[in-house]
Amino acid sequence: MQSIITFGALTILSIAFGSIFFIFGILLGLINLIGIVLWILLMIKAYQGEKFKLPIIGDLAETWMNKI
Repeated sequence: MQSIITFGALTILSIAFGSIFFIFGILLGLINLIGIVLWILLMIKAYQGEKFKLPIIGDLAETWMNKI
């Protein structure tokens, strides 16, 4: 759930800023870089079997999972 929320939000931000790329080109690149770094970090943590929670999104994911 944490992955869905994280990368869903990053995708929405990427699409939103991509539509006005000429203004937010640097911001779009930064969002993509953050996405790649988070993706690699979270994959490594999952592979190691370690429970790793992102500060805001992890709490949100736990709340949503408890409702399911």
